[in-house]
This record gives sequence, structure tokens and C-alpha cells, in this order.
Amino acid sequence: MEKVEFVVVGAGLSGLAAAMVLAEAGAEVLVVERGDYPGSKNVTGGRLYLGPIRAYLPDLWEDAPLERRVVKERLTMIAPKSSITVELSSERFRQPPYPSYTLLHATFDRWFADQAMKRGALVIPGYKVDDLIMKDGRVAGIVSSGDEIRANAVVAADGALSFMAEKAGLRKPHVAKNYAVAAKEIIELPPQVIEDRFGLENDEGAAQLFFGSLTQGVHGGGFLYTNRESLSIGLVFALQDLMDKSNSKSSEELPSLSPNGLLETFKNRSEIRPLIADGHSVEYSAHIIPEGGFRAIPRLVTDGMLVVGDAAGFTLNMGVTVRGMDFALASGVMAARALLRAREQADFSSSGLSYYETLLKESFIWEDLKTFQHMPDFLANPRLYERYPSMACDLLEQLMWIGEGSKEKFSTTLVRTIRQSLLRVGVLKDLFMIRKI
Repeated sequence: MEKVEFVVVGAGLSGLAAAMVLAEAGAEVLVVERGDYPGSKNVTGGRLYLGPIRAYLPDLWEDAPLERRVVKERLTMIAPKSSITVELSSERFRQPPYPSYTLLHATFDRWFADQAMKRGALVIPGYKVDDLIMKDGRVAGIVSSGDEIRANAVVAADGALSFMAEKAGLRKPHVAKNYAVAAKEIIELPPQVIEDRFGLENDEGAAQLFFGSLTQGVHGGGFLYTNRESLSIGLVFALQDLMDKSNSKSSEELPSLSPNGLLETFKNRSEIRPLIADGHSVEYSAHIIPEGGFRAIPRLVTDGMLVVGDAAGFTLNMGVTVRGMDFALASGVMAARALLRAREQADFSSSGLSYYETLLKESFIWEDLKTFQHMPDFLANPRLYERYPSMACDLLEQLMWIGEGSKEKFSTTLVRTIRQSLLRVGVLKDLFMIRKI
């Protein structure tokens, strides 16, 4: 039996952020990671917003292995046989400090783990945690393959399906509606090809989100991010909806409704094919991510343990942006600060660790999740994926199409579309819902 001051389970962004701050303060901290190396189990859309987190880790970013700074934002609505893409290119995004970068976990997390170890943390990959040690009703360590490691406190950074949070009684069993499935592929391309296809220069990058008829009616969306020498492309599906649709399909239809099948269909669309042409696929991965938002956050503190990052449900899909990495890093730092305070007071009870909740509720994480707490309900609306993209594409096509004979007035086309498509009870309900977000 071994004992350390603190054990962090999971070498993702939140766990490594906690370990770095703890080690820098001179604490004894062990990070255990079930993957072969930090970042090997992570799936991400590949984008990190730096604005909210620079103050939490101010000295980290100058040498960090980030990919491209995002200067172009694209949003694409996809109908069955057409699409509309809106692009924002802003000089504001080109001015330092740059607001966001693309990121590859396999590269960044390894580097981040090295930074934590340079400060004194011990990071051990290939280490699967089987159980928690409980003593007098409090978390007192972890168990792996029969070996026990005791600790003053444990940080649960073990991902969206956090076994530890459930084991400690902080969260009820998983509810499918609070999760999504992400399927991602990394496609290698030469840097110059990427820059030519997206209209970029040097280390500039682009971020593109997709929604509409790209997931065969399953609630979800797509993403594409430019890295230095590759593209991150993928789809995210609402887990409950994917399960319901799969149960309603025949066995012959199921392969095309799988995450991999839907991703292949997406890649073959005319909007995507030219962007990935001649690229070489080097990685495919699928993963569960939290999507329940503010109302699905579990209890975050118990005697001897804190929950951070994805394990705490700290992700936010805002429709036009998807966030999680900035939440993970900041929550890891706040957990470490709470542990250091508890260390000073020699009190690792839930009361002694409650400073973590105080810090969170004063932070951008809590405020943003609370502000957009109705977003999961809004994004579950099937009309966002079936009706509205088709309506918008049809309208724009009618306005731009020049056929035989004379063309009617734009106002006539617009009024007819409004009467046929917008003056309906469902649409009016959706407009009412928008005021909540």
C-alpha cells in the first residue's frame, strides 16, 4: 500500500491542469491514465478558446504546441441536395492575443503532461482504476489490479462516463439524453494545400460547423477544423436519438446509421469532398461526450474527492460554437486551488473542499452554462435538422434561379415562403424558444 497527497485519475486537460498547479505548489501528486499515453483516449473537435483561460494558466501558451489560430468562422446549413455557407472573416481574429486555436490532443496532451512532470507531478499511463478506497464514508484513494494507493484527496478527471463520480455517489446512473457520440477522423494534407483550399496564410486556420440533413434525421451536427498538416473532421450525434433511430431501422439499414457510416456519407457530400480530396486518413476515433448542460451537472464535491472537466459535464454546445477544453482547463486549476486551501486547513471533507464550488460559481464556466441552460432543449428540435435548412436553401435557390420566362418579384417569393413555411404553430413555438437562449 502506497500513499500520496493527491491522486488525479485521468491525464486529459482537466486532470493535467490540476496536477500542474498542485505540483507547482510543492504538493505530491500522482496522475494515472488508462490510455497508452496522455491524449490517446481523447476525442475532440480540435478547438481551444484561450480568452477565458489565459488568466488561469498565464505562462503556458507561448511554447504550447497549438495548431492554427482561427481567423475564419464558417457555418453551413445542409439540405438533402443543397446547402448554404456563411463565412465570417474578421481582422479582430487576426490581432493578438489570438482568441482561439485548433489543437490535436495526441500532441498537446503529451506536451502538457511533460510540463506537469517538470513541475514535479508523476504521470503514469496504462493504469486503469478499478475502484475507490472508502474509509469511514470518505474517499481515501484508488484501487488498480488489487493495488491500493491512498491519498488525502482524489480528483476525478476520468471523462464523460466518469465511473468514479458514480461510485462515490455524486451522480446517478447515466441517462442517454445527456450524452452524445462523437466520431472523428484526422486527414493529413500538406500545409499549402490546406491554406489554398480555405483561403488562409501561414499559420491561420478555419473552423466550420455543419447542421441539417447530414445525420439522417438524428439530432446532431458536423465540424471541420484546420490543423497545421491535417484536417479534423467529424460528426456529433445525440445518443438517445441515435439509439431510437437505430431501434426503428431494419438490420440492413443499420450500417449506414452507425457513426462511421454517417461520417462516410458526410465525407462524400459535394460540400466536403473538395476539402478533403487527396488527403490521407491517419486516425479514426469515436467517443461519448457530455451534452446535458447546466441541468445535468452532478454533485461536484464529496469527502475526499472533486470532479472536473468532462466528468463534471462541463461542455457547452451553443450551436455556432462548441466548447469544452477551456472549461476543462479552468476547472482543473480551480480544483487544485481548492485542494491547496484544504491542505492548509488539513480538512479534506466536503466542507473543506467546498471552496471548489465557490470558485466555479464565480467563474465563466458556471455563468456560461447557466446562461445557455436551455440550449440542449433548443438543439433537440427536429425542425433544425429537417425543415429549416431545406426552407432556407429552397428560398435562396428561388431568388437566384433564372429559368425560362420572366422572373417574379423578390417580394412575391418572400411572401409566399413566409405563408407556406413560417406561419405555422411549430415555427412560432420555435421563435418563442429562441428568447430563452
